[in-house]
Amino acid sequence: MKIYLDTAIKAALLAGEEILKIYNDENSDFGIEMKADNSPLTIADKKSNEVICKELSSSCLPILSEEIKSNPYEERKEWSSLWVVDPLDGTKEFIKRNGEFTVNIALVQNGAPILGVIYIPVKRTLYFGARIEGAYKIENISIKDYSGIVPLINKSMKMPCYNSERPYRVVASRSHLSEETEAYINKVRDIHSNLEMVSVGSSIKICLVCEGSADVYPRFAPTMEWDTAAGDAIARAMGLICTLKDEKTPLLYNKEDLTNPWFIIKR
Repeated sequence: MKIYLDTAIKAALLAGEEILKIYNDENSDFGIEMKADNSPLTIADKKSNEVICKELSSSCLPILSEEIKSNPYEERKEWSSLWVVDPLDGTKEFIKRNGEFTVNIALVQNGAPILGVIYIPVKRTLYFGARIEGAYKIENISIKDYSGIVPLINKSMKMPCYNSERPYRVVASRSHLSEETEAYINKVRDIHSNLEMVSVGSSIKICLVCEGSADVYPRFAPTMEWDTAAGDAIARAMGLICTLKDEKTPLLYNKEDLTNPWFIIKR
């Protein structure tokens, strides 16, 4: 597990460097294209995907990435272990230059995410976790600072790492807040009159619940497996889990349909 975690962390940090080269270029138009589902694709998505796939290839495990055409399910269903990757989660936020985008890498085994890495390039903040190993957060980290998984764990904060008194906090999507999600939040407000809502992009939302600075993230709008697998793995490493609306049934991965059902992650 430590070997896989080391591989995924190096891949995420290297991808983050490539993304920042493009993000910080004031003259770059990001080479924006529109995909079939009308979502944007940039040069940074492609560069990040190339770096990640190169690094993960040493594991000899198959890769399911947002930016690679998916293998037929008849082939994928035979994959007991695979990487699930979103090379740039929050492309809309990247284009807006608000910094709220991430690199997501997860290892899925028999439909369950068992290892996850989420890197926020602009903040140089890394969240990572794995079954047995626990879940961690470290700030001000880049590839030049990385010297191996054991030293990294020793320097990191074990999650949850924020437990101070505060209002009950719901985190929601900045770009995809559905009517159903708003209705759920209003019901929660009936129980927690001091409720605060925080809007943020990408998988940062799951990270906020894991670290303890938010209490619940309801997502009653479409997402894909690569949007959630890394965050779900980190959550599971610390005893949380992304579930269906029933708050019991865990999300499954490497399904025939790669679209997630509506889900909730709750402390």
